[in-house]
Amino acid sequence: MKKLSNVLGLAAAMLFTFGLATTANAKSHTWMGWISDSACGVKGANAGAKDCTIKCIKEKGAKYVFVNTKTQKVYAISNQDAVTDANLGQEVTVTGDVSKDGSIKVDSIKASGM
Repeated sequence: MKKLSNVLGLAAAMLFTFGLATTANAKSHTWMGWISDSACGVKGANAGAKDCTIKCIKEKGAKYVFVNTKTQKVYAISNQDAVTDANLGQEVTVTGDVSKDGSIKVDSIKASGM
């Protein structure tokens, strides 16, 4: 019985360690693009759209989205609180992970400094 307990304890420790290693190995990705709103999408991916984006978010219930500069693909942003007004109206670099549903969970947003 004691051997069985030791084996089960060792197996549990190995599974726990493997789970931590898998989580630690998850890599964030980085993209350049624009923060827009779900109503305008690609049309809002420019410096002149800042005021429109703010209005759509605050008054019309739109959500922030990320528009990839290279591909023009629009991604929903799962953690809306990661976006601030300072991120709008300029090209930005977004770091985060794409979820299974295709949305981005943002870790950080920084001005691209073109």
